[in-house]
This record gives sequence, structure tokens and C-alpha cells, in this order.
Amino acid sequence: MDTLITSGIQISVSTNYRPDLSDIATSHYFFNYKIMIENTNDFEVQLLVRDWHIFDSLNEIQYVNGQGVIGEQPILKPMEKFKYTSGCEIYSDLGQMKGFYTFKNLDDTSLFHVYVPKFKLEYPGKLN
Repeated sequence: MDTLITSGIQISVSTNYRPDLSDIATSHYFFNYKIMIENTNDFEVQLLVRDWHIFDSLNEIQYVNGQGVIGEQPILKPMEKFKYTSGCEIYSDLGQMKGFYTFKNLDDTSLFHVYVPKFKLEYPGKLN
């Protein structure tokens, strides 16, 4: 699990290769990633936007931007956690993702970025 803390928000990420959704014969590799977000501040925050950079070793970098995560813009009270699972498909057996979330401090309405640790998307057969 990869973990990073930015501005009092802890982000932890783990990944899982999905052979049932992948087809290595046609170079389609699907991964789930699980993210846990914990607010260690003494004020409430809201996740507003996500920005992802998806690196695929044989293809161009993909940039993804959108409102919230999995259709939600969660509010986290102090010491509260939010977990979600999402997925990503790449077209080579080796890749990685990194990015950031834009959060809002609900006390003073200021916006701030929280960085997601870089995490690998590796086909397990590649590592043997």
C-alpha cells in the first residue's frame, strides 16, 4: 500500500490486477485500485475534483479530470475516513497512475490540492 499525507489529508492506495476483465492476447490489462482518504485536520473538508495522469509504458499519457470520485463529492469530518474502489485499463503490461484531488476547507471555504501517491499498474506475469 502506498500512502501520502498532504495538508492533513492522508491518501492510501492499493491495486489489484483483474484477469477476469483483462485480455493479454489483445494487450488489455485491467486493474482495480482501492483508495482510503482520511481527514486528520480539525475541520471538515469536501472532495470536489479529481485529476489523474495515467502512464502506460507503450502509449501516450492519459489525463482524466472530473467532479468527485465514483459519483460522489464526500464530506469528511475530522478523523473521518472515506474508502472507494475504481478501475483503470491500460494497453501494456506496465503502467502507473498519479494525481491529486481538489478539496474545500468547509470552515473558511479555501481550496487546496491533496496529492495521491504514485502507484504501479503491473501485470503479475511481467514480474516472473
